[in-house]
Amino acid sequence: MFGWRGQFADAADSIAANIAEGYGRFHYKDKRNFYYMARGSLSETKTWALKAFQRSLLPSEIYVLLCQKLDELHRRLNQHIKSLPIK
Repeated sequence: MFGWRGQFADAADSIAANIAEGYGRFHYKDKRNFYYMARGSLSETKTWALKAFQRSLLPSEIYVLLCQKLDELHRRLNQHIKSLPIK
């Protein structure tokens, strides 16, 4: 169980860390690359949430709420990536 929790936490932490690092970059290409990594970590977090739910380690109410929040973040992150100039 420790391995699952660690992977889940690392993936979730990586979303915020990559967004923060991308925000701090000067060039749009660098920003975009870190936002892509954040999006990958977001997908990994969704996968760990699903695995936890399927193994009855995460209650359905929490799983549904978490998925809603992750889906909203995914949409907003995609919109932000699309808004960056291509330079």
